Amino acid sequence: MRIVCFTHSLVSCWNHGNAHFLRGVLSELLARGHDVHSYEPAEGWSRTNLAADHGTAPLDGFGRHYPELVSRAHLIGPDLDAMLDGADLVLVHEWTDPALIAAIGRRRKHGHFLLLFHDTHHRAVSDPQAISRLDLSFYDGVLAFGETLARVYRGYGWGSRAFVWHEAADARRFRPPALEQPRSGVVWIGNWGDDERSDELQDYLLRPTAVLSLPLDVHGVRYPDSALAALAAAGACYRGWIANAEVPAVFARHMMTVHVPRRFYTTHLPGIPTIRVFEALACGIPLLCAPWLDSEALFQPGRDFLMAHSPSEMQDHMRAIAADGCLRRSLATAGRAVIDARHTCAHRADELLAIAARLGAAPRQEAA
Repeated sequence: MRIVCFTHSLVSCWNHGNAHFLRGVLSELLARGHDVHSYEPAEGWSRTNLAADHGTAPLDGFGRHYPELVSRAHLIGPDLDAMLDGADLVLVHEWTDPALIAAIGRRRKHGHFLLLFHDTHHRAVSDPQAISRLDLSFYDGVLAFGETLARVYRGYGWGSRAFVWHEAADARRFRPPALEQPRSGVVWIGNWGDDERSDELQDYLLRPTAVLSLPLDVHGVRYPDSALAALAAAGACYRGWIANAEVPAVFARHMMTVHVPRRFYTTHLPGIPTIRVFEALACGIPLLCAPWLDSEALFQPGRDFLMAHSPSEMQDHMRAIAADGCLRRSLATAGRAVIDARHTCAHRADELLAIAARLGAAPRQEAA
């Protein structure tokens, strides 16, 4: 099958977590013999900010980490006819330029490929007008990264054509270390962003680690001066942006990590974990979670990770993990097991191909 993907970026993961998932899924599809092509804007927000902060070396380094993947950068007004020539399945991510989303849809009106819109953000509830302005008239379906988001699209009239397609771990690269090494402290990898979880980070990360005198390393971008001051006051070490391919090695050096969901994923879109949950569990690092509702039973809290329903409970969990090697090993083993059983990019590739088959996609037959 010839699969074409339009993404905000594949080469840059600067404040762009969807790149993690797409890299894993496209790698899996390539390994299965599919003909995969990816396109992204040459001046996209993520890659532009990454280059501004760190130069072009991280962009060049993408090829070393993912030698099988190629993402072709395009300028305004790309040659869509050439990009879509022979396509059987086309994926368009929701951070794609609205004009390009509409133009691809118009090609679908007269084409023979299956066209799916891929949404991995909360804009459908936090900024519904932005989504309603997108022209999805000729799209065949929506891939939503959680049931609550799929339900929003069903309310827009998509009905059975709104599919749940959760993110997952690239188990080829995110895995426990081959050789166990000494671990210490807590690591949090995430972006401060737009103050969507500032209070929660204080309550469930900064204060508990400070009270327990646990070393805390923080990786991420978009930290304003007020956030950096909060980290310094808590005794945390801010280490800036990290390439996602380097995350497994960082997890391997730390005793535990924490998931603090953005507010929209606890209020408007409960049940949707970020990709960091999948990646942490895949790497076999004990995971602690601030409150979120696993409404789709993706995991088993208490076995795969520990859920803290209050800041004091988070402090208790941190203390227990720091003191109990058996607990750490149990969480690490169970976390990796649930990823292997249900939540790898191989599972999501299976799901994508099943959705395509359900909607009628089939490899194009060459003329005799």
